[in-house]
Amino acid sequence: MGRSGKLRSGSASKLKRWRKGCSSESNPEGRRYRLAARGGLLAPRSEKSDLTVDALKLHNELQSSGPLPAFRNVEGAQPCMEDDNNAERKTHKSSATFLSGLSDCTNLTFSRVQRLWESNSAAHKEICAVLAAVTEVIRAQGGTESETEYFGALMTTLEAVESPESMAAVAYLLNLVLKRVPGPVLIKKFSDTSKAFMGILGSQAFGSSTSALRWVLSCLATLLRRQNLVAWNYPVTMQVFHGLLSFTVHVKPKVRKAAQHGVCSILRGSEFLFGDGSPSHHPAASSTAKFCVQEIEKAGGAKEATTTLHLLTLLRDLLPCLPASSVKPCCETLLRVMTLSHVLVTACAMNAFHSLFAAQPPSSSLPAELNAQIITALYDYVPSEGDLQPLLAWLAVMERAHINLARLQWELCWAHLSRLFSAAMATFLSPHTQVVSAAAETLKVLLNECVAPHVAELGLVSSATPSGPAAHVCKMFRAVEEGLMYRFHAAWASVLQVLKAFFEACGRQFHPIMRKCLQSLADLRGSPHFPHTILLDQAVGAAVATMGPEVALQAVPLDIDGTEETLDFPRSWLLPVLRDHLHDTPLAFFCTYFLPLATTLKNRATALAQAERHLEAKIYDTLQCQVWNLLPSFCTHPTDIVSSFKGLARTLGMAISDRSDLRLIVCQALRRLINKGCQTDAERAEVGRFAKNFLPILFNAYSQPDAATESPVQRRSVLDTIRAYLTVTEPQMVCGFLEKATEKLTSPESSEFTRLSIKDLIVAMAPYVDEKSLHSLYGIIQPSLQNKDHGIQKKAYRVLEEVCASDRPACQNFVRSHLKELQSTLLGSLPSAASPAKRPRLKCLLHVVKQLTAEHEDFVTALVPEVILCTKEVSVGARKNAYNLLVEIGHAFLRFGPTEDDAMQRYLLLVYAGLTGSVTMISCTVLALARLLFEFKEHISPAALEQLVQHICLMVGSRTRDVVKSALGFLKVALLLLDVTLLGRHLQNMLEAIGGMSDDMRRHFRMKLRNLLSKLIRKFGLVPGLALLPESYSKVLLNIRKAEARNRKRQALKRAADFVEEDKPVRSKGDSVEEVLADSDSDLEDDSKQRKETRKALRQRAQAWLKEGEGDEPLNFLDPHVAHRVLATKPGTGKAGKVSHDFKLSADGRLIICEDEEEEEEETKGVDEEMADLMQEVGIRSKKAQKRRFREEADDKEQDSDAQPQYKAGGSGIHRPVGKNAAPGVEYKAKKGKGDIKTKGRLDPYAYIPLNRAKLNRRKKTKLQGQYKGLMKGAQRGAQAGKRQRKKQPHI
Repeated sequence: MGRSGKLRSGSASKLKRWRKGCSSESNPEGRRYRLAARGGLLAPRSEKSDLTVDALKLHNELQSSGPLPAFRNVEGAQPCMEDDNNAERKTHKSSATFLSGLSDCTNLTFSRVQRLWESNSAAHKEICAVLAAVTEVIRAQGGTESETEYFGALMTTLEAVESPESMAAVAYLLNLVLKRVPGPVLIKKFSDTSKAFMGILGSQAFGSSTSALRWVLSCLATLLRRQNLVAWNYPVTMQVFHGLLSFTVHVKPKVRKAAQHGVCSILRGSEFLFGDGSPSHHPAASSTAKFCVQEIEKAGGAKEATTTLHLLTLLRDLLPCLPASSVKPCCETLLRVMTLSHVLVTACAMNAFHSLFAAQPPSSSLPAELNAQIITALYDYVPSEGDLQPLLAWLAVMERAHINLARLQWELCWAHLSRLFSAAMATFLSPHTQVVSAAAETLKVLLNECVAPHVAELGLVSSATPSGPAAHVCKMFRAVEEGLMYRFHAAWASVLQVLKAFFEACGRQFHPIMRKCLQSLADLRGSPHFPHTILLDQAVGAAVATMGPEVALQAVPLDIDGTEETLDFPRSWLLPVLRDHLHDTPLAFFCTYFLPLATTLKNRATALAQAERHLEAKIYDTLQCQVWNLLPSFCTHPTDIVSSFKGLARTLGMAISDRSDLRLIVCQALRRLINKGCQTDAERAEVGRFAKNFLPILFNAYSQPDAATESPVQRRSVLDTIRAYLTVTEPQMVCGFLEKATEKLTSPESSEFTRLSIKDLIVAMAPYVDEKSLHSLYGIIQPSLQNKDHGIQKKAYRVLEEVCASDRPACQNFVRSHLKELQSTLLGSLPSAASPAKRPRLKCLLHVVKQLTAEHEDFVTALVPEVILCTKEVSVGARKNAYNLLVEIGHAFLRFGPTEDDAMQRYLLLVYAGLTGSVTMISCTVLALARLLFEFKEHISPAALEQLVQHICLMVGSRTRDVVKSALGFLKVALLLLDVTLLGRHLQNMLEAIGGMSDDMRRHFRMKLRNLLSKLIRKFGLVPGLALLPESYSKVLLNIRKAEARNRKRQALKRAADFVEEDKPVRSKGDSVEEVLADSDSDLEDDSKQRKETRKALRQRAQAWLKEGEGDEPLNFLDPHVAHRVLATKPGTGKAGKVSHDFKLSADGRLIICEDEEEEEEETKGVDEEMADLMQEVGIRSKKAQKRRFREEADDKEQDSDAQPQYKAGGSGIHRPVGKNAAPGVEYKAKKGKGDIKTKGRLDPYAYIPLNRAKLNRRKKTKLQGQYKGLMKGAQRGAQAGKRQRKKQPHI
C-alpha cells in the first residue's frame, strides 16, 4: 500500500494536470452538449410540439417494455444522432418537458392540478402528461381551450388509452372538467358518454386498481346530476343510475365511497330539483330505497354484517330526501336489523334515524304520524342504564325526533313527550355522569323547543288536574318532580336544572300544578348540609320570575311577621332569591304585602332597642332592610305603574326625607322605575305628575346642611336620582325650580356648602329648561367664568358643558344663536381659567368646535396653543378632553377644506409653532403631534410626514429630558402605527437621531431606548441598526436580539407544555349523532397498515357483552326485553375520570399556582401589548392602572419585607424582644436536650418552612437555599440516628 498523497509510478504522464484553482471544473474544454442544452433552455418555445397522444403511447410502451433500440423515435426508424447540429436541435426540443403543457394551460378548471402538485407521485405525473398532451392537441387544432373542447378531447383520449394509470389520469381530468361543461352539451352527449363510462365500469369492476374506477364513478354521477327531468323518463337513464347504484356495496372502500357520494349528490343536488315547478323528490329516489332494502334483506344477519353497515351508511344520507312511501319501509328495515343486537349495526341505524330527524324533512317525506310511529317503536330498543354510548345515542335520536314532531304537529308531540320524560328520568339512575348530564340537557332542550313556544296557547291552567294537552304537561312535570326523591340524590344537581327549565317554560300558565314541588324544594333547602343550595335557589328564582311573588309566597310562605318567639327565620333565604329574580311584577303587591311587613319589623326593632335587647333589634332591623331591598326589583318593568304608583309615592317621599338609612334604596328604585319601568307615555306622565313632590324633597336632601356629614355615595345617588327624574318632568316646572335655585344662590343667608350644592342642582337642571331660561342662566353664570374661586369657576363651566352637550332642541338653538358670544366669552376667560376648570372648559370647546364652519377658522386657530398645553394637565379628564379636542379641531380643518392635504398641512403648521416655545410647550407639542399622527395618518401626505419626522428627530437631540421623552414616545407611535414600506423611508433619520443622543440622555432613557430598538429589530432586523447606529450600540443590539430569541423560545416551549399538559375535554353531546358515536365507516383507509389497525379497532368496538341476571338468577333468553341485556360497554369496568386540579405543571413537575390577576395578566400579555402601549402614548388610555399596579407590587414587597425582618431582637435593654409574635415552633423546643418534644394536647411537631410567595423570586434563590439544605440535612441525620437505634435494639 503506497503512501497517501502519492501517485502510482508512471501515471503522471497519462494524466492532464489542471491549473491551480480550476480543480472543480470537469472537462473544461469539451462543453458542446452543455452549451446546446443551455441554448435550448433559453430558446423560445416552438410553435409545433412533438408531445402528442402518439408520443404519450410511446412513453407508455417505453415504461412497460423497457428501452427501445437506439434507432427508433416518434417518427420511425431514424438515427438518433446525426451530427452536431441535429444534436443541438434535439436538445432544444427536449427542453419541452411533460409539465410544459400544464404550466401554460390557460383554463382555470385545471388550476387544482397545478396547486396540488406532488413531484414524487407517479399518478400526478401521469395526470400532468395527459393534460399537457391534450392541451397541445387543442392548440394544434386552433382551439380556445374551453371546457367543451377539453371534454371532447378527453373523451377521445379515454377511448384510446389502455393502461389503468392513463385511464385514471384521463378520468380524473374528466371529473374536473365535467363540472363546468354547459348542461346542454352533457344532455346531448349523454348516450355516448354514459356508454363509454359504463364500458369502463364493466371492464374495471373487479380489477386490482381502483383509481380509474373511482374517478369514472364520479364522472358518471356528475353526468347524471346535470340531466334534466325529461331524461329521467328514459329507461337508459335509470339503467345507468342503477349501474352506479350497484357500486355502493363494492368491496373496495374508495370505490364504494365514490359511488355513495355520487348517488347522494344525484338524489339531493340534481339541477332540476331547484328550479320553478320542481318535483318534491327525485324520480330515482323510490328505486334507490327499494335497492337498499333488498340488499339489507339479502345480507341477512351475517356475522360481520359488512354489507348492512355499508347500506346503513348510505341510508343515513338518503333518508331525508326519500318520499314518504319509501321512508316507511326503510325505517321498518332499520328497526328489523336493530333486533340483531349487533353493536355496530345498531349504532349505524341510530345514526340514520338521527340524520332523518335532524334534517327536518317536509311532511311529504316524513308525515307526523310516521314520525310518531318511529318514536313508539324506538322504545323497544332502549339501552341499559349502564350502557354508555348506545344510551347517549338513543337520547340524541329521541330528542331530534320529538323536536321534528313538534314542528309538524305539537299536540301529537306533547302526547309522546310524557313517556320520554319518564324514560329519561329513569336514566338519571345511571352510574355514568355523562348519561345523567345528557339526559338533563335533552329534557331542557325539549322544554325550550317543544313546550315553551306553544304553552301560551293553552292560557292559564286553573286546576291541579287539567285535561287535554295540559294533562300531558302535568305528566311531564310529575315525572321530573319524582327526581326529588332520595333515590335520585346523586343526580339532584341535574334534576334542579331541569326543574328550573320547567319553571321558565311553563311557570306562568301551570303554576297550580307546581306549588307542591315548590314546597318540596323549600323543605330540601331547609334540610341540613344540603349540597346544592345555589342550584335550588336558581330553580326557585325561576319560579318566582315566571309565577310572580304572590303565587310563590302562597306556596312557600315567608313565615316572618314580627311576632316570632325564636330568631331562626328558616325561610329568610327567600328574600335574596326574590331580590335577584323579581321583574315584571305588580307594584301593588309590594304595597299590600311587603310594605306593612317592613313597618312591622321596624317597629319591633325599635321596641327591642328600647328594651336594650340590641342583638335582636339588629336582626329585625336587618330583616326590614332586606324587605326594602326588594323595592328596586319591583320597579324593574312593573305592570301597574299607572294604577299603583300613586299609592306608593307618599311613602317613598317620606322615606327619602325621614329615613336616611333607606335613602339609597329608594333613590335606586326611583331611577330604575324611570329608566326601565316607564315604557309608555302614560307611565312617564304618571311618574312625572309627582315631580312637584319628589324634586323638592330630593333638592332638600342634597342641599341641606345635614347632608354635609353624609357619605359621598349617598349624595351622588340623590343627584343621579334628580337627573333621572328631570327627564320625565315638564320644562315649565323645571324652569320654576331653576328660578328658585338662582334666587337662593344669590341669597346672603345661604352658606358656602348650600351654594355649591345649588350649583350642582343648576348643572343638573340646565339641559331641561327652555331657551328663555337658558339666556337668563347664561347671564348669571357668565361673571363666574372669571371668578378666582376655583370651585365656583368649575361649576360655571359645568353648566355650559351640560348645555352645549345636550341634544334637546332648546339647548341646540341656544348654542347656535349665541355662538359668537360663546366664542368671545371662552377666549376672554382663557387667562383666568383655573386648572380644576380645564376639564369642563375643554368639553365646552369640544362641543362648540363641532358646530363651527370655515368662517370661524380664526377662533379655532386661537384655541390651539391652549389645547396643546392642556395635554400635560394634572387632571386625567382634562388631558383626555385636550386630546379629544385636538382631534376635533383636525376634523374641523378637514371640513374647512379646500382639500384634505391642504387642510391638514395648515393644521400641522399651527401645531409646529409650539416647537419654538418653552420646554413645556415643546414637550406638549410633540405629544399632540403623536396623537394627530394616530388619528390622521391617512390624511397626512408623504411630504408632510417626512417634515414631521424630521422635526421630531431634531427634538430627540434636545438637552431637556422632558422633550426627549416626548420625542421617543412619538417614535414609538410611528413604529407601531406605520407600515414597513412607509417607515423605511425615515429609518435612517430616526436611527441617526437615536445615535446622536448624549450619553446622559441615553443612560437616563435606557429602558425606553431598549423598547424602541426592540420594535425596530422586529420590523427591520438587526442589519440596519448595526449599520446606522454608532458602534457603542452594537452590544445593546446584540443583547436585544438574544433576548428576543430567548423569549420566542420560551413562548414556544410554554405553548408546547400547555398543549401536552392540557387534559382532553369531556366530549359533550353535539348536534349530530356522529359526535356521540364513533364513526363506524373506515372505508377511506387504503393503506394496508391503517386497514389492519382499523379492523382491529372495529373488532374491539364490535364486541358485545351480556349482562347476567341479578344474583344467582339465570338469564332468561325468552324474555322479550332480553335485548336490553346486550351491552356495548363492558359492565363493571368503569373507571373514575382523571381529576383535574386546575393547576399548571412546570417542566420538573412542580405546581404553578397563580392568583387570578396574575393569570389574567399572563393571558392578555402579548395579545394586545403593543396596542396598549400605543393607546397610552397617544393619550387614549391613561397610565393610572399601570401606576396602581406598581404601587400594589411595592406594597407587596413592603409586606414581604415586614414579614421577614432582618434584625432579630435578643438580649436586654433596648434589644429585648418586645413583639408578641415569637418564632414559629418555639413551644415545641426542648429546654434541656436537642430537637423538638411532643406536648400533651398539642399537635405533633414538624420542622417546616412557611409558604411565602416572595421566596419564588429568583434573586432571593441563593439566599434561601440554605434553609432547605439545613432542613434536609437535619432530617437525614435524624433518620440515620433512628436507624442506628433500631439496630441496637434486641429482636424478640
